[in-house]
Amino acid sequence: MRYEIRVEGQLSETLTHAFPELDHVVMSDQTLLYGPVVDEAQLYGLLARCQSLGLRVVEMRPLPE
Repeated sequence: MRYEIRVEGQLSETLTHAFPELDHVVMSDQTLLYGPVVDEAQLYGLLARCQSLGLRVVEMRPLPE
């Protein structure tokens, strides 16, 4: 399954490298991280990584296949 995670603010290149398994798009006031997530454990790991980096998750949703 593919997921989209929107975080508040423009992530620096260094922070986007903290998510090597995801692609990203930096917008004016948010950064969109997206890509395949194999299971719930990986999804929770991504959210935990966001939290440990101090990122505010605005939205998370599965993408249509």
